[in-house]
Amino acid sequence: MSTGPAETSRRAEAPGAPAEGATHGETATGTTTGRPKDVSAADVAARVESCPDVVRLSRGPFGAVATYLPGGLVPGVVVRDDRIEIHIVARYGRPLPEIAEAVRDAVADLADGRPVDVIVADVESAGGTREEG
Repeated sequence: MSTGPAETSRRAEAPGAPAEGATHGETATGTTTGRPKDVSAADVAARVESCPDVVRLSRGPFGAVATYLPGGLVPGVVVRDDRIEIHIVARYGRPLPEIAEAVRDAVADLADGRPVDVIVADVESAGGTREEG
């Protein structure tokens, strides 16, 4: 049953939305969305570990924060299509938001435009002991 002239057989397409029957990466406007660049979790981890205020990467409270690869894993880094999650143990002394920003800056060129979430799982003093606040 037709509801009138407003009904059409073609669906409305938002700009940038995938066109009906489009191949991967093709949009209704004819532009390509591109597939997110592959990001190496190991490269991200190396950059994070080079930050002076990062003691180490953290696997989280249940050891589940990691990128699992054939033959091993990269602890403390999770790379998704839409974001990168990094869990760290920070060195005591510098404000935590500054440490998180330094980590984001260190991996920015690897992130390919993805947001980078930095989670400070713990804080240790220079002697390797936890700081309690």
